[in-house]
Amino acid sequence: SDLRSVLITSVLNLERLEVDLFRCAGLLGTGLPRPGWRDRGYRDRAGGAGLRSPPLSPPRRGRHHWVPATQRLFGGQIVGQALVAAARAVSRDEQVHSLHCYFVRAGDPKVPVLYEVERTRTGKSFSVRSVKAIQHGKPIFTCQASFQLSQSSPVQHQFTMPAVPPPEELLTQEELIQKFLQNPNLAERYRKRLNKIQAEDVPIEIKPVNPPDVFTLEPQEPKHLFWVRARGYIGETDMKVHCCVAAYISDYAFLDTALFPHRQYRIKFMVSLDHSMWFHAPFRADHWMLYECESPWAGGCRGLVQGRLWRRDGVLAVTCAQEGVIRVVETPTESKL
Repeated sequence: SDLRSVLITSVLNLERLEVDLFRCAGLLGTGLPRPGWRDRGYRDRAGGAGLRSPPLSPPRRGRHHWVPATQRLFGGQIVGQALVAAARAVSRDEQVHSLHCYFVRAGDPKVPVLYEVERTRTGKSFSVRSVKAIQHGKPIFTCQASFQLSQSSPVQHQFTMPAVPPPEELLTQEELIQKFLQNPNLAERYRKRLNKIQAEDVPIEIKPVNPPDVFTLEPQEPKHLFWVRARGYIGETDMKVHCCVAAYISDYAFLDTALFPHRQYRIKFMVSLDHSMWFHAPFRADHWMLYECESPWAGGCRGLVQGRLWRRDGVLAVTCAQEGVIRVVETPTESKL
């Protein structure tokens, strides 16, 4: 069986249509390449070797792998694919250091997404690429990504990584759900909800450090810690590949952190408005990293979350921030079991 990460072999493996135009096939699309793919090879052309896709046999071009229960495209997928498109419009030596995105329309999982890249600026040290994701002839997402040639500096510092148990000592999300499902007194509606989560084919692995009590209406601190990595093997490759995978990972359950103090409410509507990332140090997205999430503020039907991805050796690899719309209705008080 193919042990490579599906994020690399499919989700983030976009088809190049023109020099700066890329496509991700829809959920029902085959993602088959156009004629001539064997002649083109896998090296990017016309501005060229910024990001190479690992060879596939046959190619399984980018497609929607996992669609949330909302039946909208997963925001992390759009961010990751937009970064792939931007990275393929810079040189191999330039590495992404930041990106800033806005979600402007809901993504439709039934149709392909086009990613249009604009080479906004190419400087001696920094380059900026602007990406627009398009469906049904309208933009659904905009992104600006900045790339930098490696530069050394004596000005360096970082926060200290939280002290937490290593991933080997913790249960996976699937194992935790199975533990809940073994409770014979679990209410049927919670059992259905957990079975639905368990059936999701999410291409990332999670081991919660402080799993929230999903059956209580009591307020909880808006902080969440979990170990996370891509499923499957990615290996040593261009750092931009791992950054694209981290962009996908970074949006998973991120905004949920803002709801921890408000468990007495039922979610009526929740979507991401924007998403920003800053990349600080090299990392492997297929190795365990600690995702430290917190929500410093919520109000006005919006919630703000911040996150830090830590390598196991304590190095701060990535910082993230996101704001989203959160509309709720009050949940009637009742027994959970």
